[in-house]
Parts: sequence; C-alpha cells; structure tokens
Amino acid sequence: MDSSTSVPSLHLAMAALVGASLMAISSFCIHKRSVDQVIDRLIEIRRECPPQRRRPRSRVFSDEEEEEEEENEIVEFEQEKRGREVEVGAEEGEEVEECEKGGSPEHIMMVSKSFDEKMEVLRNSRISSSLPNVALRNEWFEEDAKFDQAVRERVQTCSASSLDRLNFIPLGLPPLQTSGRGENQTFSHAGSTTRLATYGRLMTPRSPGGNAFESAGDSEEEGTEPADEDDILFGDENVNVSADLSNDIATKVQNSFSLPFRGDGVNCVQDKNYKATGNEAKPCVDLHGKGKVDSALVRILENDPVFMNTDSTNVEEEEVRKMVRECLELRDNYVYREEIAPWTKEPVTDPSTPKARTDPFHFEPVEKTAHHFRMEDGVIRVYASEGGTVELFPVASSTTFFTDMHHLLKVMSIGNVRSACHHRLRFLEEKFRLHLLVNAEREFLAQKGAPHRDFYNIRKVDTHVHHSACMNQKHLLRFIKSKLRKEPDEVVIFRDGKYMTLKEVFESLDLTGYDLNVDLLDVHADKSTFHRFDKFNLKYNPCGQSRLREIFLKQDNLIQGRFLAEVTKQVLSDLEASKYQMAEYRVSIYGRKQSEWDQLASWFINNEIYSENAVWLIQLPRLYNVYKEMGIVKSFQNILDNVFIPLFEVTVDPNSHPQLHVFLLMVVGFDLVDDESKPERRPTKHMPKPAEWTNEFNPAYSYYAYYFYANLYTLNQLRESKGLPTIKLRPHCGEAGDIDHLAAAFLLCNNISHGINLRKSPVLQYLYYLAQIGLAMSPLSNNSLFLDYHRNPFPAFFQRGLNVSLSSDDPLQIHLTKEPLVEEYSVAAQVWKLSACDLCEIARNSVYQSGFSHLAKLHWLGNKYFLKGPEGNDIQKTNVPSMRIAFRHETWKDEMQYVYSGRARIPEEIDPAM
Repeated sequence: MDSSTSVPSLHLAMAALVGASLMAISSFCIHKRSVDQVIDRLIEIRRECPPQRRRPRSRVFSDEEEEEEEENEIVEFEQEKRGREVEVGAEEGEEVEECEKGGSPEHIMMVSKSFDEKMEVLRNSRISSSLPNVALRNEWFEEDAKFDQAVRERVQTCSASSLDRLNFIPLGLPPLQTSGRGENQTFSHAGSTTRLATYGRLMTPRSPGGNAFESAGDSEEEGTEPADEDDILFGDENVNVSADLSNDIATKVQNSFSLPFRGDGVNCVQDKNYKATGNEAKPCVDLHGKGKVDSALVRILENDPVFMNTDSTNVEEEEVRKMVRECLELRDNYVYREEIAPWTKEPVTDPSTPKARTDPFHFEPVEKTAHHFRMEDGVIRVYASEGGTVELFPVASSTTFFTDMHHLLKVMSIGNVRSACHHRLRFLEEKFRLHLLVNAEREFLAQKGAPHRDFYNIRKVDTHVHHSACMNQKHLLRFIKSKLRKEPDEVVIFRDGKYMTLKEVFESLDLTGYDLNVDLLDVHADKSTFHRFDKFNLKYNPCGQSRLREIFLKQDNLIQGRFLAEVTKQVLSDLEASKYQMAEYRVSIYGRKQSEWDQLASWFINNEIYSENAVWLIQLPRLYNVYKEMGIVKSFQNILDNVFIPLFEVTVDPNSHPQLHVFLLMVVGFDLVDDESKPERRPTKHMPKPAEWTNEFNPAYSYYAYYFYANLYTLNQLRESKGLPTIKLRPHCGEAGDIDHLAAAFLLCNNISHGINLRKSPVLQYLYYLAQIGLAMSPLSNNSLFLDYHRNPFPAFFQRGLNVSLSSDDPLQIHLTKEPLVEEYSVAAQVWKLSACDLCEIARNSVYQSGFSHLAKLHWLGNKYFLKGPEGNDIQKTNVPSMRIAFRHETWKDEMQYVYSGRARIPEEIDPAM
C-alpha cells in the first residue's frame, strides 16, 4: 500500500477518535445534568417531608422499591402542596421582604435553624442505592474552615428556599447505607462522640496496591474500579477512634458536612457487596483537619503500635500488655540472680589473656561457718546457727509456685493474648528481614574491615553436650581398638559371677579388634530412633552391648572410669588445639545414694580432668519410677536428700568433702534430663510433699523443676554469701511433651536446652524473647529424635531475636567430623542460608549463655561485654557489626516499651541471670 492511501486512513482514525471523545463528553454532561435534576427534586421533596415518614436508616432498599416509594411520596407531596399553596405564598412574601431589609436577628436565627433542621433531614434520609456516592466529591477533601464559614454567612442573609438554586450537591447528603456490622456507624457532626462509617476502597491504575496514604489527587484519574473484598480499607473491627481523638476530629468537622477521610486517594464508597476485612486495613486519621496525612503519624501507625487510636482496641490491648507484664514480673520473683554481678566483684582493667590456674586440683582449707540446715517438706532451710528459728534464705512455697504456673498457663490459653503475641512475633520477624534488606551489605563491609577476625577465630561455645557422647564414633572406635591391642589383659568388669579381662569380654561377644568398624559399633542415630527415645538411649551401647558401655563410657565401674577419663582427655586436647571452640559438658548424678558426689569428684581429681576450654554441668535423669520399682528409693524425698545434702555439707564445711569442694569450682550449672514425651499428669496447687510421694509413678516435669529450683536457690544464696561460685538451673526443656514444661522453665530457669516446642505457643515464645532466656538448640539432634530439620524453628527464633545458640548435644550419635560444633554451624548455614554475620551473632550468644568466668568472657567479647547494645560489642573480638547489635537492642527496647506502655526501665547492663 502506497503513502497516499495511508494518509486518508490516518485522518479517518483521528476523526473517529475526536468524535468518540465528543460523544463521551456530551454523554457525561447529560448524565451529570440528569443526576443533578434528580437530586434537586429529591431535596425539594425531602425538605417538606414530615419526620414520621422517614424510614429506619439501617435498611437498604432495592431500585424498584425506591422508585415506587418515590412516586407515592411525590403524589402525596403534590396533594399537600395544593392545599397549602395560598397560605405558604403569603408567608413567603413576607419573608423575602424581611430578608431584603436585612431582617431581624430573631428571623435570621429562625432561618438558620430551619436550614440546620433541613440538612439534618437530608442526612438522615435515604437515597437510591443505584445513585453514585456523590456526597464525597474529591474537591471537598481540600475544603477548609473558610468555606464552611462562607456557607453559614450566606445562610444568614438568604432565605432557606433560595438554597434550591445552588448548583452543587448538598454537603449533608449521606453516603449509601450498607448492610453488615458497620451500617449504623456514622459521623455525628455536632456531638462529642464520633462514630466511623464503614468505607470501601477504590483502586486506581496509578495505585494498584491500594496505598492507604496516597494523595487525594489520584482520584481524578480515569479507570477507577472497586477493590476486591480482601482490599477493603476500613472496617468496623479495625477502624475505631478513641474518645480523645474523636473529640478533636469532631471539633474539626462540626461546621462541615463532608467527611475528613481519604482512602487511597479516591472516593470512599459504601456498597452492600463489600465487607471490611482486618488483614490489610490500617487506621489513618487526619489529626490536622486539612485533608493531609502527617508523615510522622503514618510512621507511628505503621511502625510503632505503642500509639493506639481505638477505644475497644485500647482496652483489649492494654489488658494483653498487663498480663504479659504480670508474667514477666512472676519470673523476676522466682529466677535466681546474684546480688553482686561478676563484673562488679571482679573489676579488670587489663582484658589480656586470663592466666590459667597453676594447680586447679589444689585444695585450700576453708573455715567452717556456723550455718545450720535441715530438710523441711522437700526444701532445705538454712539458719544462722543450730538453734536458729529465722530462715536466712526463704524461697517461694510449692503451692505458690503451682498457683503462679497455672496463672501463666491460663494467660497462655487466652485467645486475644495468643493473637497479640503472634502478631508481635511476626512483626519482629519482618522487621529483621527489612533490616537485612537495607543493611546486609553494610554489615558485610563492616566485617571485612575487622582485622584478623572471621567465623573460624571467634569464640564459640558448645552450650549443650553430654559427656558420655562427647566424642565422635570414629574416635571411640580408634580408642577401643587401641585398648584392645595395648591392654587386652586388663581386668575391666565383674560379670556372670567372675572377673573378666578386656580380651575375654570381646571373646564372649565373638569379636576381635579386626572385626570392629563404625557400622558394627552401631552408635549412630538413624531413622529407627525418630520418636523413639528408648532406642536412642540404646545407641550409647557400643555394638549393642551394655557391658561395653560400662567399660568405656562409665566413670563408676571396676576400673574407676579410667578408660572414660583417657578418652575425655583426648577430646579436651582436640578442643584446646582448635583454640576458639569451648564446651560445656554434662556429667550424671543419679540421686540413688549420697556417695555419688564424692565418687564423681574423686574421678575428676584423681584423673586430673581439667581444661580451660571446658566447664561442667551436673545432669540428673528423672528416673524416680525406675528406682522405686528397683527398691532403691522409698519416696521422692530420698532423691532430694541424696542430691542436695552433700552440696550443703560441703558449702557449710568444705573440709568435710575437699575433693567435692574443688570439683564444684568447675561446675556452673544443673540440668534435668530424660524423655519429655512421656505422658504425665499436670500438677495441681496442692501436690503431695516429696516425703508423701511414695507411689510408683514418676512426678511431673514441673514437680521436679520446682524442688530442684528451690534447693538450688537456697544453695546459691548460701554459696554467694560465702564468696563461692553459684550454680545455675539450665535443664533440658521443650524438646517434646507438654507445653507446661516450658512454662515452669520460664519461671524458674536461667536458660534451657532445646526449646523447640516454643513454636506451639506464641505467648511463651514472646515471653522468652522479652526475658531473653537463652536457648541452646540442637537442630541435628532434633532431626534424629523429634523434629525434621526443615521444620526446626531455629531460623524463625533467630530472626525474631530470641537468644539462641547452636550446640551439638550428642556428637557420638549425631555428628561425623572431628569438630561437631563447626559441623552444626555448617549445616545450619547451608540449609537456612545464614550469613557470616548471622553465624558470628549466634556464636556471640553462645558465649553469653555459657557459664565461663567473667575473666574469660572479658577476653573473648571485650572489656565492656556486660553493657547492653552496641556499647558492649567489640567487633575486633566478636566479628559482629555494631549495627546488628544496635538493631537487636533497639528492637528489644521498643518491645519492652510497648509492653510497659512507654514506662519500661531499660538497664544499661545485661541480666546476671543470663
């Protein structure tokens, strides 16, 4: 086709476009004129309508009902008008004459009052649901008090009938009524109580996402269309105005007949087909009365929920915050804290490498004190002297504890508390993601600028390791082979009525050193152990033989634990060679007899088990039912006596158990272990005393926890008064079983191991975050026992800011390498895509959670490690950027201020209970 043919086609297209535009404009003008005429007619009809003819406002009419009723009202109006025409005409002539002369004040007031009454009629009357919502024209959003004043002055100088000729829609025309809960919620322009109507939101091409704070000018664009039901802006459940704020808004609008609200920059409409939802809605109140949203207010509303603007929400949320505060105060009443913090007792100006103890096994005689103690109702009471009657270190009774625990459980079950805590946790998670989006690169650059430090040469503490499984399976296999080769004639066990050498033991099993391999050793957890704690415990038996466990992994055997001591020294040597890895090993006390303490202490001292890279915790298996069935104990009181009486004896008089006194200087915590998934009955307020617990059933977890807490609390008070190191309660908790385990631990414990069941309780999870209780989590161990790795809540806990660290738990059953802790970090980093900064932050948390001395932490973390926030962080030591620590600290402070309604006292130093 040539160019001469294309030109006429272009002309035709332009002509068609112009013609279509003209037709559209003319159609719009005709439609607008028709609408104006209909509304003017309705105004005239409603002005003369008596009040008794009004319909209830809450009703919504169809178009057919509207038209039929309008026709009836028009006929009635015409009949009444013809009957009163002469009388009204005479009165109107007098009014016009009076108005032209200026009118009397009484007459002007009467006319103004008449106008107000008629406007009230218009506001309370209904209109057809088929008409557009013209009451909210966009240009009125920009009107101010000057326009309102001009209208009133005009009213005072003109007759009411002259308003018929105004060429705009009356400002008092109400929006369309909708069904639903918000149908009776409207603005009262003259009253002090302001109620808010339910509005829908329109979406424009410029704002497809429906930004609630977009300017009103966007409403001028064509192509606006109603949003989906999920995008409704305001709803009765999420847009309410508090009393004080309502009064301010009522003052702004009492002289105006347009609503000072804007939604998404377009007309807010009402329609019975739209229902408000609470997901995306955000309250947006114009505090300035000029149709412009304050940017600072937007920031507060979006990012700082401390600013509350609804009466009903205020009451409910304040109740939630009050209950959360009560729970935190309950923990403060129970958990043990040293009266004098370690950094106060041991001020150090030179944080150089702490000097190793010259002889950690040397006993310094200590003078006995006059303290006297006795066991009463399961708790040891300490008195100043033997004849003393005043208890020196009182502790809360069991009835009080169980009452408080049930109160905590009640709070955890309340729906609005659960919802509020869930929302706060989601907010924390999204806040961290936003922080990473903005600052991840800067954090990485800050780490690059820290000389010498990286993940490999910062201190990391394995905060949860069982001593009997502290070596990997290859290490144990090599050790067994070496002993079988070097010491085959060593008498190692008494079994079947005779003493047996190591060689005879293996011959009885039909095994030789050459036959042994990792698969035959069979100590590694596999699929068969998932949700089978009994099978997992059997993995402690090499080759499935309990006699091999007794020989190689027990310290109270015929050879007095010599083999276990040797393999322990090898593990400690590997730990020291790595230099930057530390561990907290758990050794067992069973509570079967009081002499267990002296046996354990002598094993440490005689075999010289000590390392600057390791500290020790005591774990007590919850096996009362087993001991009761075997006849070892008669009541639960026997276990408490066997565990705690030796500890009080050595504290009051160290000379009575010198080796135990030296050993306790290396002990930093107390642990409770066993299968939490076993069913149990929840304790009541009035439980039997330990001496009365003589049945064969095992006490509940919280029963164990309270009596061990109460005795440790008293013991720590006594030891601190004598200048001795204290012992923290750090049990296994929340790995499986009931959620009340975590509730008891929240009240009583300094920190816990595992805690994966916190994912089931948003309330407890939020409380653990606020209290910053340490969680020593072991995702690989959980993967073998109770929870698949990809379902582990560790990454969510970390993002939300809980105080989490990684630990290996059982390297013998779980890990494959010589460095199980690094293996734990490596898998977590790959699966959850943790950055170098994340790994260093987790390592830093592990040092804080650990029981290492103040001098060690001073060297590992910096000379101000005990200060909160970035002031306590030294990137040269921790390799954690200060902006990450600042973010964590500021976020935690904001949450505390939210919970305490802006009245929280934020300490400058870390909590000694950590």
